[in-house]
Amino acid sequence: MSRFRIERTVALPPAEVWRRITDWPAHGARIPFTSTTVLTPDPSGVGTRFTARTGLGRRLGFDDPMEVVRFEPPGSGPGTGVCGIVKLGRAVRGSAVFEVYEVPGGSGGPAASRVVWTEELRLRGVPGWCDPVLAAVGRRLFARALDGLLGN
Repeated sequence: MSRFRIERTVALPPAEVWRRITDWPAHGARIPFTSTTVLTPDPSGVGTRFTARTGLGRRLGFDDPMEVVRFEPPGSGPGTGVCGIVKLGRAVRGSAVFEVYEVPGGSGGPAASRVVWTEELRLRGVPGWCDPVLAAVGRRLFARALDGLLGN
């Protein structure tokens, strides 16, 4: 299984960072040739299901269905927000975890946030010896998506 981790610190409050990284359609808009469809009425909680469709048209591509299995937004005080996702597809399996930490501002300035995105990914038909390459590509692709979501 390919594993990678992305970390960013941004000058945004944790609640705003949380809102941005749990906006599932926005993820699809940030990844080339991908669109995301939320399949459940409430798009923000445990049990939320969505599918990322990557490809060119309906014939050349694959679906990446996912479900939120943990959804703990950051509180009003210091703390951590955690969102866990499992990938349920035939072509893509694995999990992702988003963590949002409050970073105190210096000299009484506004707080910032630290985001940690950890992903474990397995693509059907790709041998395990390709995991380092898959991790490098995933890290680069999802880092661009995260930067776009955060407005970096």
